[in-house]
Amino acid sequence: MEVILETQGLCKSFGEQKVNNDISLKLHKGEIMAILGENGSGKTTLINMISGLYYPDKGRILYKGKEVKITSPKDADLLEIGVVHQHFQLVSNMSAIENIEIALESHSFKDKNEIKDRISDITKKYEFNINPDKKIYEMSVSEKQTVEIIKAIIKGAEILVLDEPTAVLTPGEAESLFNILKAMKEDGKSIIIITHKLNEVLEISDRVYIMRKGRHVDTLLTKKTDGHELACKMVGQQINLEIERTEYKRHNKILEIKNLCCLGRNKKKGLNNISFELFSGEILGVAGISGSGQKELCECINGIRSVSSGAIKYYSHGKEIDLTNKKPEWRNCNNIDFGFVPEDRLGMGLSPSSNLVDNMMIKNYKNEPGIFLHRKKYEKMAKKIVEKLNVATEDVNTPVRMLSGGNVQKVLLGREIAEGRDVLIVSYPVRGLDITSAYMIYNILNKEREKGTAIIFVGEDLDVLMGIADRIMVMSDYEVTGIVNPKSTTKEYIGSLMMETEKVV
Repeated sequence: MEVILETQGLCKSFGEQKVNNDISLKLHKGEIMAILGENGSGKTTLINMISGLYYPDKGRILYKGKEVKITSPKDADLLEIGVVHQHFQLVSNMSAIENIEIALESHSFKDKNEIKDRISDITKKYEFNINPDKKIYEMSVSEKQTVEIIKAIIKGAEILVLDEPTAVLTPGEAESLFNILKAMKEDGKSIIIITHKLNEVLEISDRVYIMRKGRHVDTLLTKKTDGHELACKMVGQQINLEIERTEYKRHNKILEIKNLCCLGRNKKKGLNNISFELFSGEILGVAGISGSGQKELCECINGIRSVSSGAIKYYSHGKEIDLTNKKPEWRNCNNIDFGFVPEDRLGMGLSPSSNLVDNMMIKNYKNEPGIFLHRKKYEKMAKKIVEKLNVATEDVNTPVRMLSGGNVQKVLLGREIAEGRDVLIVSYPVRGLDITSAYMIYNILNKEREKGTAIIFVGEDLDVLMGIADRIMVMSDYEVTGIVNPKSTTKEYIGSLMMETEKVV
């Protein structure tokens, strides 16, 4: 089989840290290769060198057997390499065709009608479903991803690299994407897919390239391996891929949301009559495609976003407390401080320029007695979190912005758990975490649940939600379309609720 792309001994360091060490890879024409590895294993750095964002310190890249120099994304374009990043490179207030026009500025054809014809040909060939005149901000996540893929193909990509492509897709959308990738493979295109989901690796790939600590560990034929072997090779030891949990017994009601409504960004559509109850010792999973109202719901419950109508009732020690539009400052003064791990870790959850100790006390320093801060207490807390969650940092005085994304999440979740909350709200708590860290977080949350903590778990992986949640609330278009028992439903049914536009009674 023809080798279309090859790396030989690629090395890349940042300061004294060697991120990629002697990476050699071969991608064949017409194959789908999955790249697996823990956080910090060097996957993204490797892809960034292939796509021209980084230049290797050492080693060679060969395209169709000839050595090439990729010093910029433009060079990658000329070599027919297209990359679909996890965070889409699109202009929101422009249409799909306008975004594609921008991407084609350096190409030989710029006529809008010709571009439209090419888009039409591509959509028919691969059965894409897209309106080229639709504005990006009006599109679903899967539509935006489709625009990115079409943009890469129309620029001439024969090699397509996708970074976590199903992270925010419904099961149905993920299946459609896989069908498209298989069709592209049959057409002779070569695909690299980075994903943390082992079931997807086994379903879509031909070979699996495994990395650990900046090095290549092994390359396996997908049809001759399984999820357990992949996970063990990825982390370098035997691991258990089961979410440990005990049977749930319903305790006292601790939170009640009644007909909650709020405005969205720029006073556009927001939450619409959201109602549900939460009980102590329960994990309530929240499923839905990205942008279905999960962010707004979490912010309303935590007093960060104003509620336009409806009520938030908190039940503590036999008392009913109205938390509707009660700001975080009021809650802190009244010892009603819900644990909250927001989707935006550095923008909302932590202070990027502050160290771990300062971030431990950032929420509660106003409640400290006296005029001096008790840093020793928070330093002890920070050290405990670093040890318990295996946070990769030189010491607790390191600024949070210097940590990797996965370690930032560990610090934030560790702080919220350490405070001992009655209610803990976690939004995508394992996004960006490697498999070992993810299962560590699942088990920590289950231990909190066993202590009686009520947990709202906003997630994107339905397999995880069905394994960890006692009930799953499904959201679509800022409404609740159903609340189901994961033991008596299917992923396909939950996926259908994620696409509903009206409530299911």
